[in-house]
Amino acid sequence: MHIPRSPVGRGRFTAAAVATAICACVIGGPAPAPVRVPAPARTPAPGPADGPAPSDPAPALGWSPCQEAPGFDCATAGTPLDHRRPAGPTLDLAVIRHRATGPGPRLGTLFFNPGGPGVPGTEALPQWYELFPEELRQRFDIASWDPRGAGESTSVRCFPTTEAAYRWLERIPFGFPAGDGETKAWIDAYTELGRLCEQRDPRLLRHVSTADTARDLDRLRQAVGDERLSFLGVSYGSFLGATYANLFPERVRAMVLDGNIDPKAWVDGGPTARPRLSTFLREGVDLGSAATLRQFLDHCGRASADRCAFSAGSPAATRAKFDGLMLRLQERAQGAWTYARTVSTVFGGLYSVDPGWYELAWALEDLWDRRPPQEPAAPEGPLPYPAFEQIDAIRCSESPNPRDPLRFPELAEFGYGRAGDLGRAVAWASEPCATWPATAASAYTGPWNRLTAHPVLVVNTRYDPATPYQGALAMTRQLARARLLTVEGYGHSSLVNPSLCVDDYERRYLVDGVLPPEGTVCGQDMRPFGESRPRGGVRTGGGGTAGGGTAGGGTAGGAEDLQEELEEGRTGGPGAPAEGRRS
Repeated sequence: MHIPRSPVGRGRFTAAAVATAICACVIGGPAPAPVRVPAPARTPAPGPADGPAPSDPAPALGWSPCQEAPGFDCATAGTPLDHRRPAGPTLDLAVIRHRATGPGPRLGTLFFNPGGPGVPGTEALPQWYELFPEELRQRFDIASWDPRGAGESTSVRCFPTTEAAYRWLERIPFGFPAGDGETKAWIDAYTELGRLCEQRDPRLLRHVSTADTARDLDRLRQAVGDERLSFLGVSYGSFLGATYANLFPERVRAMVLDGNIDPKAWVDGGPTARPRLSTFLREGVDLGSAATLRQFLDHCGRASADRCAFSAGSPAATRAKFDGLMLRLQERAQGAWTYARTVSTVFGGLYSVDPGWYELAWALEDLWDRRPPQEPAAPEGPLPYPAFEQIDAIRCSESPNPRDPLRFPELAEFGYGRAGDLGRAVAWASEPCATWPATAASAYTGPWNRLTAHPVLVVNTRYDPATPYQGALAMTRQLARARLLTVEGYGHSSLVNPSLCVDDYERRYLVDGVLPPEGTVCGQDMRPFGESRPRGGVRTGGGGTAGGGTAGGGTAGGAEDLQEELEEGRTGGPGAPAEGRRS
């Protein structure tokens, strides 16, 4: 799931914005001695992978310097629209790389997927490249691409102009709908969106699944001349990695999955199934975000007001202050700041401890004092095409959801009952799929335990608002050969929330094929509200390291209780009704 980095948002916060997975992970730094992974004890699923035929030729990549990203090379790769018919119509994939800088022998290409579904790698890789540790940049060409249906690849575009797309967005309430009028406007708009997309390119809509993209990735692996794949996938990229690992198990060299989706919960019987819960409720995103919010409020309450602007002096008082603000906004909006917009803003602010938690505290304190929160500066130049339908095209085609839009008000109240205010935003984020017109022609729905040539490294923070920790437990259980590296900390992915301990383990694994010891736990480098941070300024004050190593700290305990709550589906959150919350 992708939430704007700034807690005050970047314009309208639609269901599409809630539903896109955030980019990024990074690797590098010191840690205790790792060990090599043993063969798995469980029995993997038999049978060959269902990949394209060996005769399907790899695309030719004519690299040339990128116009928009100095130091990077760009290329366009052709790929079949339908991999079952390689001689049929083709699509274009926009590809980008940075060559290995040396010295030292080149290890091949490390492919990076920044999540989404559908986040363009040609934009994300230049933004994050310098955060990859030096040894990875020396030893690997680091490459990414815009998945089919998105970015500068052959894309789903349901509007004739950028202006038309933004006019459609103006019809969507901020965050999620409240009341009968907004609910009808929301449902009508997304029903129309499905019709528009079907009219413009019905064939493409049926060939943008994760399985299609995994097969594209294997063709790119062949195109760069690697015998096996080295891969780094974040958030939704973890599901792409798991799909590739089971379609092409013998072609896995090294695979890091950071911020994990539960594969079985995502596919849940396949694209034509009729599930009781929506995608993100099945994944427990409401529970994970509520648990992260509770940590934010507790840490804020233990901090002084100069470290957390929203602090009320204690965790209990700060939680009560938050609940009071939410109730006040439900009764009456504060200018443009409705209850729904504020809830969605809270979700976004939980993604990163720094700057997200600091900025979120300022935004909440502004609202508490009846001031409008600071808005980010408007971008210069023409607005880019918003591309929100590209997210829907991928996830709605393969991850099933209730098909009656009128179920979603009920699901929103279910989410609220078990997870508080954030549950409503999470439930409504999947509503566009209720009336989406296309299902994937070749979705992969399992098995998930085919024996890979090399083991997979699964990484997750304990309190992740978008890809909760139980998703990493599920991913580790379902894959045939996987090792879990737990980050005792907060936020979404280890790039946004760095840990030198995690960095080093990931670097050792990608370069040398060496996994962390079983049960390894890393801390994060940033302690929540551990420094005085002036609004809009540079951090000041002391501290900031939460520890590293196999027992590195950072959280305030209760990890086992949290996991029990998540698995039983009973974690409450600030703003939940009394019967849905723990004291």
